Amino acid sequence: MEELPIRSWRGLIACLVLVLAAPIPGAHAEDRARSIFAGAGGKASKPAPPVAARKPVRLSVHGIERVDDYAWLRDPNWREVIRKPSVLSSEIRAHIEAESRYAKALLAPLAGLRRQLLKELKGRVEPAASEVPLPDGPYAYWKEYVPGAEHPRIVRAHAGGVDQVLVDGAAIAVGKPYFSFGTTRHSPDHRLYAYLVDLTGDESYRLRVREISTGRDLPLDIPEVSTFTWAPDSTTLFYVRLDPEHRPRFVYRHRLGTDPKNDPLIYEEKDFGFEISVGLTPTKRFIVISTADQDTSESWLIDAAQPANPPVLVAARKLNIQYRVSDWSDRLLIRTNADSADDFKIMIAPASAPGRENWRDLIPYKEGRQILSAIPFSGYLARLEREDGLQRIVIRRNSDGAEHTVSFDEEAYSVELVTPLEFDTRSLRFLYRSPTTPQQTFDYDMESRERVLRKQQQIPSGHDPAAYEVRRLFAPTAEEQVPITVLHRKGLPIDGSAPLFLGGYGAYGDLFEANFDSNLFSLVDRGFVYAIAHVRGGIEKGKRWHDAGRRENKVNTFTDFIAVAEYLTKAGYGAPRRIVALGDSAGGTLMGAVANMRPDLFAGIVARVPFVDVLNTLLDPDLPMTAGELPEFGDPAHDLSAYWTIAGYAPYDNVKAQPYPPMLVTAGLSDPRTQYWEPAKWVAKLRAMKTNGSRIVLIPRMTSGHFGAPGRFKALEEVAMFQAFALDVTDKR
Repeated sequence: MEELPIRSWRGLIACLVLVLAAPIPGAHAEDRARSIFAGAGGKASKPAPPVAARKPVRLSVHGIERVDDYAWLRDPNWREVIRKPSVLSSEIRAHIEAESRYAKALLAPLAGLRRQLLKELKGRVEPAASEVPLPDGPYAYWKEYVPGAEHPRIVRAHAGGVDQVLVDGAAIAVGKPYFSFGTTRHSPDHRLYAYLVDLTGDESYRLRVREISTGRDLPLDIPEVSTFTWAPDSTTLFYVRLDPEHRPRFVYRHRLGTDPKNDPLIYEEKDFGFEISVGLTPTKRFIVISTADQDTSESWLIDAAQPANPPVLVAARKLNIQYRVSDWSDRLLIRTNADSADDFKIMIAPASAPGRENWRDLIPYKEGRQILSAIPFSGYLARLEREDGLQRIVIRRNSDGAEHTVSFDEEAYSVELVTPLEFDTRSLRFLYRSPTTPQQTFDYDMESRERVLRKQQQIPSGHDPAAYEVRRLFAPTAEEQVPITVLHRKGLPIDGSAPLFLGGYGAYGDLFEANFDSNLFSLVDRGFVYAIAHVRGGIEKGKRWHDAGRRENKVNTFTDFIAVAEYLTKAGYGAPRRIVALGDSAGGTLMGAVANMRPDLFAGIVARVPFVDVLNTLLDPDLPMTAGELPEFGDPAHDLSAYWTIAGYAPYDNVKAQPYPPMLVTAGLSDPRTQYWEPAKWVAKLRAMKTNGSRIVLIPRMTSGHFGAPGRFKALEEVAMFQAFALDVTDKR
């Protein structure tokens, strides 16, 4: 089913960066003394920040000694804390609560501004937002919000019939401190609806199944699930469970009506750096178990008509070879980087003989072209590509191999293919958006080439795309041209007078897309420039762009961001000390590094759940994300060169005695990705080391995880806070 925007972790990170990346009309350096966060004298200086005790712990790796003054902020019982924050030790809780009180006191003068911003943000949200129904046989399924609801409900309708609410997220969330849906899927026979719910924010979901005819859940509640799929018999479920370190490593099979305690283990991933997913192929012929780290993958198939059969290996994992499997009638469709196809090609193999020796090219590798995804249909193959920095859809007709392209005109935009529920159709659904164009949902007839707009995102308070300008620029470095997406209001003088808000990520080969976010315009309309730095470590220029910003090359991510900031200021899109920067998670690594390297560039920095204690985390194999991070950052425990590289940029370890810009930092006690103590330690050290009066503020979330507060309106409170911070540090509140 097509997802409403916001809840996926990547979508949320990109969305928040877009939303918050608000270069606000700024003040000159001398004017910033009036900023609450700049820490000048007078009333703004009254709230006193917590002072974390220094309790030196000596650490030694490779015979190299370090001292960590704030290691005590990590609770020894951290596994239980993620699942149940109330068990946090009293000493650590006292400090975290002191941080919360300090943040509230410091932010109090901005309460009126935050309320005004929140009102504006809510005013751009469609009260009754809804997906376009996605057909599957006699029914169509979708998610929607009723006016005022924080959480969506899942709905279906029979052709020509009335809407039927299957699961109401708002009703489930009543009385709970946290609620979020995970995977949701109807059974192939349309009798049952299975869904995942997260009630703590730790991304440990519970699997439930509802009988549609009665509206009641079956007596089934399986905890610690990450994803699942149905078998075609509509009575068998395959699901992935987490290990004690919160890693998805086990595939189980459940038959409805049996005790889940007796569910057989189907597959166990032995490599802690790999993560498992499970799915049903488009023809419903195979259950696919996929396991992968960032560079290497492996797939297993189960005959879906015989769900008790053991899984059959497609091709054994081989270092640095990635592949994803789907089926296409009697063939397998394989998207892979095998044979040095760095940016992927598409191969086929007989379903009866799937081994690598039988793989044959269908869409050969072409240098400079990235194949991002592919969806097979009974008579067509749709693929999403990027070439020369722009996305396009390519349709291939199976009968004769003829291809045609669906292209787009804007200078910067994003396209997403929607996975269909039906295989035998010639209708492809895709989503289109750009920094100025609200999301559009299209149905495209792959034979007639007719494109039908099914839904246009509405902005209740009004939005005129023609009032804004989007540009693609390039910042030169010694080796590369770093792409930049720039958004500003038409007619804005490009003379250095407008402040600049600069967003960045640059990790895991993830794309920082040029999306639309209505929240952004609370600030854009006040006359500032917003820019995305598409730094190395992402995938904007293919695999080489990712490789050039990870492991031994990670520092390129940081120097690219600095180069973009300098280029934009020279080109008149901003000025030094009038830049507000934002990064989330691994983008927080970027924020921490550039704060250490060039603090003089920034008026303020927003670091949301930042991964900043990089060296200590990567040295600890027990933490949930460590094994999976090693391909990206390197293995400092076993590779001395990697140790020195990481030690050279790790934000926490490289805090030093110098002026730092004001910072707003968030943390979540239930966060399994970036544990709360990373930002807490970093903030404590920054306060102890900085030589100026700027305010470093930690916002601890006591009942949420990596993605902050749940709910479409509740999440906007954090957005309003970030925007108020940006307005304050540029003295434009």
